[in-house]
Amino acid sequence: MRFSWSGKALALLVVTAALLIALDRVSAIVAEREGRLREAESSVAASLAAQQQLVGPVLQRDCEESWPMVVGEGKDRKLLTERREIKLMATPKTLDVQGAITLEPRYRGLFKVNGYVLKATVRASWAALDDVLQPRTERTSSTLRCGDAVLFVEVADVRGLRSVTVRVPSAAVTVRPGTPRAKLASGFQAALPASSWADGVLAVEMQLDIVGTRGLSFAPVAEQTQVNLQSDWPHPSFQGRFLPDERATSERGFSASWRVSSLATSAPRDVRVDGQMVEQFGVEFIDPVNAYLLADRATKYGALFIGLTFLGVALTEVMRRARVHPVQYLLVGSALALFFLLLVSLSEHMTFALAYGAAALACTSLLAFYGSHLLGSARGGLGFGAAVALLYGVLYLLLQQEQTALVLGSCLLFIALAAVMVLTRRIDWYRLLGQWRAAPTAKEA
Repeated sequence: MRFSWSGKALALLVVTAALLIALDRVSAIVAEREGRLREAESSVAASLAAQQQLVGPVLQRDCEESWPMVVGEGKDRKLLTERREIKLMATPKTLDVQGAITLEPRYRGLFKVNGYVLKATVRASWAALDDVLQPRTERTSSTLRCGDAVLFVEVADVRGLRSVTVRVPSAAVTVRPGTPRAKLASGFQAALPASSWADGVLAVEMQLDIVGTRGLSFAPVAEQTQVNLQSDWPHPSFQGRFLPDERATSERGFSASWRVSSLATSAPRDVRVDGQMVEQFGVEFIDPVNAYLLADRATKYGALFIGLTFLGVALTEVMRRARVHPVQYLLVGSALALFFLLLVSLSEHMTFALAYGAAALACTSLLAFYGSHLLGSARGGLGFGAAVALLYGVLYLLLQQEQTALVLGSCLLFIALAAVMVLTRRIDWYRLLGQWRAAPTAKEA
């Protein structure tokens, strides 16, 4: 079939539109697979334990003041007992957490979810508890009754509690589920008899073994809170209201330390109010090489990738006086679009780098072979394949350098434009188009 230049331009527009639709469908597949990953994360969290948040330890003591009251007169006179409930709260003076986190990945089909086990030693101390946990009566003739102080810790998902032990000096402590707070009911508690803080001072040591997924956070409920974490996960993402004062990461894992004063946070006050949001800090165990995220980013460059390749083919038409049929443009573009689908599917079975290399090698080899027939020589085909391989290399660099992707992409476009301008600087476009119009029956490549 012979094309006029206007007809060929229209055909190329149709080809480009078809390829953009194909890229959009690949993007939809990437989004669908990423949605499946989120479903897998939710499934593991529902079966194991969700992201864990620890608030506490905090002391609460419930007291009741009662007093007699006479109501009515004469025969209607009655003696009643009035009561007043008192809830006293005490947050620690110091809180020290020493934790070791081991990652235990869980799988749902092809999808990996980062689960973890936290083994922590928690030490908390209180001072002047006689003033804080001993209520003052409002009536001179009243009677005051108080129960034991209850130490409690709120845990976001109690299914993750493998074991908990609580130790206080000179007292045996039994750990029970739940907390005495209505709005913070998920956790554990232990009743502490008055003998354990008879001198107004209390020191508590807890051993925690907790399972969770994705992330872990703490609330700085003490006057001075210190948390030290170590883990075998090399890619932490620190979250919350406070970043670590010290942190170190390597291929073998990370260590991080937080030191938070009550002068810098409202958590010690907020935890005393039912339902109040408490400031927190912590870490998430992210996977920096998220194959679906990288594949989605790669697909977004697909239109630019195809456009640059088509520009190279069109430049070949001009420089070599060859004619490339729109169907041939379609086949070349289809190979480029198929690369992104190969990338997504292969990355589910191997590392992203290997998947990218395999998909790029397959498509480059195919285009080099096809280019040798398209351009009429093996040398031309190798040159075409090398140019496509260079584009794949640049695209991989763009994917790895998220912060500098814009400047790298801009430089790539500038270099491509400069190359076209340099190579075509001596072409007389009026004369060239006139020659092609005069010879419309030139042999198609």
